[in-house]
Amino acid sequence: MTQPQLPNPETTEQPEEAWWVEASKTVGLSLLLAFGIRTFVAEARYIPSGSMLPTLEIDDRLIIDKVTYRFRDPERGDVVVFNPTKSLKRAEFKEAFIKRVIGIPGDRVEIKEGRVWVNNRSIQENYTAAGATSKPSEDACSNNFKTSGIDNKDIEPPIPIFLAGPQKIPSKHYLVLGDNRGNSYDGRCWGLVAHDDLVGRAVFRFLPFNRVGTLPIPKVTVAD
Repeated sequence: MTQPQLPNPETTEQPEEAWWVEASKTVGLSLLLAFGIRTFVAEARYIPSGSMLPTLEIDDRLIIDKVTYRFRDPERGDVVVFNPTKSLKRAEFKEAFIKRVIGIPGDRVEIKEGRVWVNNRSIQENYTAAGATSKPSEDACSNNFKTSGIDNKDIEPPIPIFLAGPQKIPSKHYLVLGDNRGNSYDGRCWGLVAHDDLVGRAVFRFLPFNRVGTLPIPKVTVAD
């Protein structure tokens, strides 16, 4: 009786992959996951200026949540990262900004008596640096444009000051201001942030170690 032939181990085993092939697959998968997370879920950012003092300090490292605003709109008090608006692009700003949402769609916003007024009532802001919230001036706004190497007077037509008077916030747009009102180039000068320009919401500070933790979202109240 003929004995059944057993498979030759040399012909049935899978050839062992070279170490560099396995390493390449691992690195490729890691890069793919990292890119996917950074693109769709979250990313790290650092603070380059003092415009958000005292809430955020220069060189703070933050995690930006890029998911929340796919399911709900920004709320007053959120700290948001956004890409340069149309006005800022005209002045050749290329880097993302970080500010706090103050005006939301439907609000009527103005600055008077050194405070921000929303819908004819002043808002309580316990997160800002000491000092009044000033109305934007032509000189202050023009000087800030020069940080990009451009003078607003050289732009045709010049970018108008947004919050020189009361403004109504339209749908899918937001007024954002820095917490350090005496040293913040913000929506007072150049206008509103469109929903499509939003990168995400700042939620967690991971550096420096002595200030690690979630960023509180204050309830911005309207004075009686």
